Amino acid sequence: MFLPGLGAYVKWNAMGVSLETRAAISLAGPLAGWFASGICALLWHQTGDGLWAALARSGAWLNAINLVPLWILDGNDAARAISKLERTIVMVVSAALGYALGEWVFAVVALGMGIRLFTRDAPPEPNNSISAYFVAVVTALAMILWFVPGRGIGLP
Repeated sequence: MFLPGLGAYVKWNAMGVSLETRAAISLAGPLAGWFASGICALLWHQTGDGLWAALARSGAWLNAINLVPLWILDGNDAARAISKLERTIVMVVSAALGYALGEWVFAVVALGMGIRLFTRDAPPEPNNSISAYFVAVVTALAMILWFVPGRGIGLP
């Protein structure tokens, strides 16, 4: 189901779609959000208009929240396709990005992935391509938040 301005929701039950395909589709949304935020960041860089900076930062921030691997967020379907070791890697990368940038949104992604270490839904085989995809999207969103000045949502 597509919700204009908010994205899409897919109900996977009984469709016969593999975990890897579900994860790739789920990560495509935040990747598209990174692309849109990147365009806004480039427009801010060219024009100096603060509106573009605000759009770039808020878009990147919202897409990073969408990577939290809990509930109905896209990170949830992506986490189902990666092993516990890969979940640990995503957690460490997210925590490191949060610490390095001072952006607590990545700490929330790391916390969610830490919770997923204790769930029993990890596949027995690793999926290197999905875990690399997850890390790449998290890192790309972090680059937008690093490149575009701002204070997030104004918290100290």
